[in-house]
Amino acid sequence: MLTTRYVTGSPNWVDLGTPDLQGAESFYGALFGWRFRSAGPEAGGYGMFQLDGRTVAGGMTVPPDQAPPGWTVYFQTPDADATAAAVRDGGGTVLFEPMDVFDLGRMAVFADPADVGFAVWQPGANKGLDVVNDPNSLCWTELYTRDPAAAMAFYGSVLGIESSSVPWPDGTGSYILLTPAGGGDDASFGGVVPLGTDPVEEAEGPYWTPYFEVPDTDATAAKAEQLGGTVRLAPTELGGVGRLAKLTDPYGARFAVITSAPAQP
Repeated sequence: MLTTRYVTGSPNWVDLGTPDLQGAESFYGALFGWRFRSAGPEAGGYGMFQLDGRTVAGGMTVPPDQAPPGWTVYFQTPDADATAAAVRDGGGTVLFEPMDVFDLGRMAVFADPADVGFAVWQPGANKGLDVVNDPNSLCWTELYTRDPAAAMAFYGSVLGIESSSVPWPDGTGSYILLTPAGGGDDASFGGVVPLGTDPVEEAEGPYWTPYFEVPDTDATAAKAEQLGGTVRLAPTELGGVGRLAKLTDPYGARFAVITSAPAQP
């Protein structure tokens, strides 16, 4: 389960790059109840999406000629520079070299060997997101990739992430579960899906997607369309897991929402 007791290899931040930050603030504010708070002029326009005063994500303006709109998942590292070296050794790419963010922490942005973007956060004064798993906050991550085995070898060597194959609760198949090193299934924070098995994702290519917990997936999907977003996968029941939908915001950033099934005893 994703928690704010962040450890090496677990997601500890997520942020949005968008060509229209004001428009994104309006969309996610109406969809999730978030409010955007600027980090100040010295932060170059970066800021935090907050829910009841607690940070649930970051956001910034990214011009279309620099990168497509999208969400970036950050993973905790004790040493961003060492992680950058491991990324290079593993066949990945360092897109943004490790850099200090005031006294808040140290970050770097990478692409794995399949050109999937991700980032790391080495905590300083900022330990990570204030809240996860609550309604309208990050609750899961998922990697869509053409070669799960190669991906897991890479993320294992770079971040110590472990993977295991577990059966679906409804007995219809299996799923590749991701956990921090030594965490066990109870510490799982995400999964891996072979791209070829999901026609919704196959057309747009591999990526990390964040899932946000919502009280009502159907209502959230309908609201997203009303606000100018797109429903990529209509609300779908996944036995024993919950009801999920895949969406994009009005600018093309992909994400997913889920109303999780009650925990089984």
